[in-house]
Amino acid sequence: MTTFPVIDSTLSAMHLSLWVAERYSLGADTACRLFRTNMNHTYLVTAAGKQFVLRVYSYNKRTATEIAEEIRLLNMLKESNIGVSYPLPAKDGTYVQHINAPEGERHAVLFSFGEGGKVRHLTAELSHAIGAMMAKIHQRTASENINRTTYNTHTLAELPYQRIKAFFPESLAEMEFVKASGALLNTVFDKATAASLRSGIVHLDIWYDNMTITDDGKITLFDFDNAGNGWFVLDIGYYCMQLFYVEQDKTAYEKKRRSFLEGYQSIAPVPDEELKLIPYAGLAIWIYYLGIQAERFDNFSNMFFTENYLKMYLGKVKEWLKYHNIEV
Repeated sequence: MTTFPVIDSTLSAMHLSLWVAERYSLGADTACRLFRTNMNHTYLVTAAGKQFVLRVYSYNKRTATEIAEEIRLLNMLKESNIGVSYPLPAKDGTYVQHINAPEGERHAVLFSFGEGGKVRHLTAELSHAIGAMMAKIHQRTASENINRTTYNTHTLAELPYQRIKAFFPESLAEMEFVKASGALLNTVFDKATAASLRSGIVHLDIWYDNMTITDDGKITLFDFDNAGNGWFVLDIGYYCMQLFYVEQDKTAYEKKRRSFLEGYQSIAPVPDEELKLIPYAGLAIWIYYLGIQAERFDNFSNMFFTENYLKMYLGKVKEWLKYHNIEV
């Protein structure tokens, strides 16, 4: 009987442990366990008392070139002494490995392990340190370009709207809101002379869930899967927006937001024009990730991507906009 085709498989952790041990010359005690099936599949690897992270990229979602560019960026940041989880070469010196999965060839990369744990409620001091780290990344990549997505109002708002149209009727109030948000973002960024805004390589997903922090405050940033070219204010705005949702006490939020911006500006100044765009930058990335959820319906969002979810998701956006006295 011919094997039935699949669109997304979960690779055996037991067999991956043997594969990783051989490919990376690790010891016979190498163990591997599945940590998360999300946008990509993540495995925790242990060998000789050390820990590593194996990312198996979802099928046909990132090209080998895009992954190679992510690796180039991470090595660049590591060489600049910026705390990132960095790729590790196999015994043959290659970073990107290829696995013949049931659905087709998938790519895999082994990364260093970020010591510490995730801290949901960050202190003002940690917010300051995260701001400084973000500024160092922006400072290092200001003159760089990456062979990946360029983030602008088209890729952040217009394309996502086209993607979610496949799931929800355009007459839905939430869909009208998304469309109007795209029009607003076009107007705002055009008026802000977007071409003159600081730009370079952006992470696009810097928040507490993508970093580990040790007890003595050492931060390791990871998950550069969405890194691309764009305005630096996108990273700033998204971080502030995520902080806004985590901190229900808005007095605490304001204190930590100020500390974050002070940390950033201790490394690189933020022009007033960009500071004014922070609420809009947060809105742009929030819409963008809604589009990603539509794009990844088959192997990620199908268990929650409903009209009720859309209302809840956009309800958060509306709270953010209301806080900043912005009408869509």
